[in-house]
Amino acid sequence: MNRLPAALCLLLFASSGAFGAAPRARDIGVPFDGTPGPLNAITDVAGVTVGHTTLIESADPRHQVRTGVTAILPRGRDSGALPAFGASFALNGNGEMTGTAWLEESGMLEGPVLLTNTHSVGVVRDAAIAWRIRSGQADASGYWWSLPVVAETWDGYLNDINGFHVRPEHVFAALDGARGGPVEEGNVGGGTGMICHEFKCGIGTSSRRVTVGTQSYTVGVLVQANYGRRDTLRIAGVPVGEHLREHRVYTDPALAGDTGSIIIVVATDAPLLPHQLKRLAKRAALGLARNGSYAGNGSGDLFVAFSTANAEAVRDQTLNTAQFVGNDAIDPLFLGTVEATEEAIVNAMVAGRDMHGQGGHYALAIPHAALQALLRKYNRLVTP
Repeated sequence: MNRLPAALCLLLFASSGAFGAAPRARDIGVPFDGTPGPLNAITDVAGVTVGHTTLIESADPRHQVRTGVTAILPRGRDSGALPAFGASFALNGNGEMTGTAWLEESGMLEGPVLLTNTHSVGVVRDAAIAWRIRSGQADASGYWWSLPVVAETWDGYLNDINGFHVRPEHVFAALDGARGGPVEEGNVGGGTGMICHEFKCGIGTSSRRVTVGTQSYTVGVLVQANYGRRDTLRIAGVPVGEHLREHRVYTDPALAGDTGSIIIVVATDAPLLPHQLKRLAKRAALGLARNGSYAGNGSGDLFVAFSTANAEAVRDQTLNTAQFVGNDAIDPLFLGTVEATEEAIVNAMVAGRDMHGQGGHYALAIPHAALQALLRKYNRLVTP
């Protein structure tokens, strides 16, 4: 078992790759269906940017900080001024995603999507409004009305969640540091303290290129994964959880059910209307199920989807015209969402690193060599 140093200094960075590039699932031979984009990330959807602020502190043994913030900006720097068609879906609602009442009412995602821990939703929401006001794009006052989308999963097993360590400046850093290009995964941003199928987990991303008629589009997915029990874990169809049974995180019988959560953000450049984006968001549940989730009673499985197309149609003019994919042609986008969601979750696990935290708790990363051996046993390992 790899052990962390007894004391770590505070690490605060915004999407900077401070730990170096973590391996991804394909790097170790995990097979997936479909064709990814060049980055195999949500940022393959043109204009989408991602930023992380990661907080890790062990100087005070009573307050082990393992948390952070992740920001997804649908239109990059233009996200504050120009909304995007969007929709949300709750597979199981034991969680929080703010701003969804207006998202569902209006069909518009206005501003960024932010991810953090359960007890920091309030400060992140308030800071997101302050950031938009500071940007000053809506009117002379900045933003006189704002309902940002902020979602959470619980990191209290490893993180001093009741210490309220996420502050407004951490939110600003994630938003201001959001960039296109490769997306850091694993123990970063909002995913810093998260656990998935009782392995260290966190942030993961993937994308798919799909063809609809004669047009090519991209679907990108980013997850903050913190769900699931070991027994049900499947990777590439292999019953991994039935074999890798050591170093279980949850030994308390009270935690016998699926008590974790996952946030899934789906982005596409395909022209889809809000009701179609809700259908897309629902398909993320099928990718989640491929990896062994059954969305248990204690799980918060909350999804949001948006389209970067139809920029002119969302400017709130008196009369607007939008293009959209016909319902009979939408299936490739559904399939791409399922495939990208499945891979994003596995990427989050593969990129995870061993972590010790609050109360002496620890979570080990999934052992790559053992996973490869299982894939080989089931004739599923892809060799270079």
